[in-house]
Amino acid sequence: MKQLNTLYKFELDKERKASQALQAAELEYQQNKLRLQSVSDYRLEYMKRLSQRSLAGIDSATYSHFHAFIAKLDNAAEQVKIALQQAESLVATRKKQWLAQRQKIQAVEILRDKKLAELQLAEHKREQKMFDEIATQQFVRRQF
Repeated sequence: MKQLNTLYKFELDKERKASQALQAAELEYQQNKLRLQSVSDYRLEYMKRLSQRSLAGIDSATYSHFHAFIAKLDNAAEQVKIALQQAESLVATRKKQWLAQRQKIQAVEILRDKKLAELQLAEHKREQKMFDEIATQQFVRRQF
């Protein structure tokens, strides 16, 4: 039983670490979602500025500057999308690892429960044998 308890503690520690890794991956995923939203919002705002300036009249150098910056924002958005996909994949991997670890813990819990039931049954049989011996001794004493 001692070995099962040690194994159980070991598996619980591994599950805790897997849970922390999953939480970290989920946090990274959420941060990348926010980054992508921020870049998209900033791009939209910048496009609105370009539109407003275009209505008032804009020279080609300024237009080129706006266009180049929007291209940089598009590139940044693509980079963040790639990071977001990688983070999403990492979340899926970490979740599988955590679930596998949970299954290991459940298996150890089942083994512990079986072992405990066996020990209790053995204790019950030992007590029953002791009571039977006492009853037999009392019966023998009464006969004499």
